[in-house]
Amino acid sequence: MKLSEAMSKKLLKICDERNISINKLATTCLLTQSTVQNIIECNSSNPKLLTIVRICDGLGITLEEFFSDDLFTNIDRED
Repeated sequence: MKLSEAMSKKLLKICDERNISINKLATTCLLTQSTVQNIIECNSSNPKLLTIVRICDGLGITLEEFFSDDLFTNIDRED
């Protein structure tokens, strides 16, 4: 699985677990809806680390908590 796909699945998983929409996630994380949507649709193959940090901050989780998921095991390099 590519990193962009794993991040997309992780964000969708979080939205599902917390019963929030993508728009609510974006608002909570102080990001535009299009930024979050691009990550979820894998249109952003390499989002900035600051974007992921903002998502984690908005969700009240650490980067470690975000990436400590089996989704991020055996990631295919995209470069």
